[in-house]
This record gives sequence, structure tokens and C-alpha cells, in this order.
Amino acid sequence: MTAVTTETVVVRAMTRYQPMLRAGAEQLGMSGTGPVGFHLPADDDRLARFHEVSDIAVQRAGTWRGHHVSLLDLMRNPGTRTTKTFASLHIVARAVQHIRDTGEPLLLTTPTSGNKGTALRDAVARAYAAGLATPDELRVLTVAPAHSHPKLRDSPLSADPGLRAANPLIVADVSRPDDVKALTRSAYERLRSEPTRFTPWFTLDLENYRIADTLRAYAEAELDPIGPRSRPRVHAHAVSSAFGLLGYHLGVSLLERHADWGLPAPHRHPGFLLVQQLATPDMVLSLLKGGTARDLLPRYRRPEPAGPWRQEGDPHFPAVTDALDERLDATFYTSAPPTSAEINSLVARYGGTGVVVSRRECLDHYEDIAALLAPLGHRLPEDPADIREWSLVKAVTGAMLAASRRLVASGTDLLVHASGFYTDDTLPPLRAGAQLEVSSSVAIEDAMLRAAR
Repeated sequence: MTAVTTETVVVRAMTRYQPMLRAGAEQLGMSGTGPVGFHLPADDDRLARFHEVSDIAVQRAGTWRGHHVSLLDLMRNPGTRTTKTFASLHIVARAVQHIRDTGEPLLLTTPTSGNKGTALRDAVARAYAAGLATPDELRVLTVAPAHSHPKLRDSPLSADPGLRAANPLIVADVSRPDDVKALTRSAYERLRSEPTRFTPWFTLDLENYRIADTLRAYAEAELDPIGPRSRPRVHAHAVSSAFGLLGYHLGVSLLERHADWGLPAPHRHPGFLLVQQLATPDMVLSLLKGGTARDLLPRYRRPEPAGPWRQEGDPHFPAVTDALDERLDATFYTSAPPTSAEINSLVARYGGTGVVVSRRECLDHYEDIAALLAPLGHRLPEDPADIREWSLVKAVTGAMLAASRRLVASGTDLLVHASGFYTDDTLPPLRAGAQLEVSSSVAIEDAMLRAAR
């Protein structure tokens, strides 16, 4: 590995690309999601302060097995350290404009495995601090599965008792993590029929995330454009539903329509490398095998009764793992995502592939990953058990495995979407007693009603 580190940054990307966000929604005929349209507040000092955590960087990391490696750094908000910042800022900005236009208070509601909820709570807290909204106008309620508790992070909404009551963080005891989506949706539908002061908005909608993730394409076009290059490029991303890659592709499509924006559309659309874990490998299975049934996984054997599982038949899946349903990170909890068909079509058209990684493979590459990332300011802890968000490590591991196993062609550049990484030291965990623990949809409904009234 050869390290050559340079960095270029778009400061306040949400502000810089605000005209693109406005025009993109209009161009696509997006009238809104739920009760809220796509109108955004006019630029002023308060909005600039609100957006000051939305920097995006391209970091050139050097080479690995003959491939130039760069990072698209989407983790520069110290309150979230994940890419969910951008969609959350966009959602809250739209909510602020809706409140100004209608006088209607809003209760943002979403299920989350951790990061989405953390980012939405951070954005609401930022709106309060910037003077864009008050708790009497805007609130947020998030519902996370109990197994995601280690992912939950602290925020100003947890520190203040009044803000904590107005913005409940619910932890639900569910049999399957994905169940929180149906429970939260059910409670939301019930709340819509109740007379409350706050209008609920169920924000878990692809368009809420896809339009904000177009920023990835705009930042790449400005900082590291694909045009005069003769080398092909593949974007590597640790994915659950691949909202980020769909947003990137939408951004490329809009750049192709808008030469007047002054940003170049890529001469060659990059391929996509989907990186997943064995607990939820559905997008990779769908891409490579045409379905999501677990019997499509390669056959693993266990040579020693207490040893790891091994397989050598398919380089797209872990060669070694300690468990066939291993969950590296609770964030990636979605099974059979409805976005698979669209991603499969994009990979078929532009190239790319998928790879599933295990914890053992991440640890086997840990020293190399640490050496690659440290000069860029991303320092891995000495003990990998301290990592709470594995997206970055998973994505880099997947890129390294794809390169070493020749799953991507020689001479292809690798751009890793650095979508999340934190430890308890870099992003403090949720303080004790800040969550509301429930075990039924009725309890979630009751919590929503209290927040909305």
C-alpha cells in the first residue's frame, strides 16, 4: 500500500448546493412527502449557522493493489459522524418552511436503528439553537429496537428534561429489529386520526433521503470530477437499502440535465460496489443470485467443532466467519429492501458488484485499514471492540477484498463512501434514563400522543 494523502473540501455543502436541491425537487415534480412540501427557507444567517456542519470532502488515500483509493467523507458533523446529517438537515429545513407557511406545528416521527434517529434529533436541536424553530413548533419522536441501544447517542435533546419530554426517544422491545418500522407506521396512522396540536410527519420515505444524497454527486463533480480521466471508477458503500447510491445516481442524472449549474456531469458513470454483512446480505444476494433467500448463500463448512465457518466457492462472500448470521453492526438491519431492483438495474447498466464481509475479515485487514485512514484523520481505536459504527471499516474492507479477489477490474479507481464511524469517545452514548422503553404498539401510540399534545 502506498499512502499519498490530500484533501479538498466543500464547506457548508447544504448551503452551497441549495439551488440544486430546490431545482432538483422541482425538476422531478416532487410536491412533498406526507404533509410537508419541498420548499426551503431563504438563505440567512440562521440557516447558515444551521448548515455549518454539512461539509463534504474528497480525501485521496493512496493506492491498494494497484487501485487508486479515495474517500468521499460524509462524516464531518461532530454531532452525528454519519452521512444521515444531510437528509436530516434537509428534512428539518423543509419542516421549518412548512411551519412558517402554515403556522402548523410538526412532530417528526421515524423508526431508526440508531444513526437516522441521532441525525434527526441533532438537526432539530440545531434548529432550536439557530433560532429557526422552538419546541412549541417542532418536535421529533424516534423509535429504535432494543438491540440497537449501543448505537444510541447523546444530544442536547437528551440533556434537558423539558426537551427530553418534548422529543421522546423510544426503545422498543421487538422480536426482529425490522419490526420497529411497522410498529411506528401503525402508531403514526393512529395518531393522524387523533385531534392533536402537532401534525405528525412520518419521515421514513425514500425521497426524503434520495434528494439530499444528490449532494454526493455535486461534491464529486466539484472536487474530483470523472471526465478527462481514462480510468474507470467504482463507488464502494456499506449499504442497508442503498439510499445513498440512489441519491448519488439521481444527482448525476440532474447534472446531465443542467449544464447551467456549472458542475460537470461525469463522462463515465461509475460502477457500484455494495458491501453488506451476513445478517442482512439481501442486496448482494439479489444482485448476484436473483433472490434473497438465505439458502442462496454459499455452502459453509466447519472443519473444527469450535472453529470458524469457511467456504472457498464464492469470492463475493466471506471466506471465514464466526457465525453464518453474523451482525457486525446493528445499523444494517433491513431485510429484503424494496430498493434492490433499482440498484440491480444500475449495476447492470454501469458495472460493479457486491461483497459481503465478516468481522474476521475486517480484523484481518485492520492494520492496513488503520494505516490507510490515520493520515486522513480517521483514527481506528487499538481495540476494535470500541467501534460503535462500522460503516467505514466495512466499506474499506469490502473495497480491499474486491481488489484482492479481482472482483473489480485492474486499473479501476475506488471511491469509498465514508458514511459513518464513531466510538464512545468520539460521540458519547445516550445518557442513562434518556430513553422511554416500551414493548407494544399501543405504548408507542401513547408516547406519540403525549408528544403531539
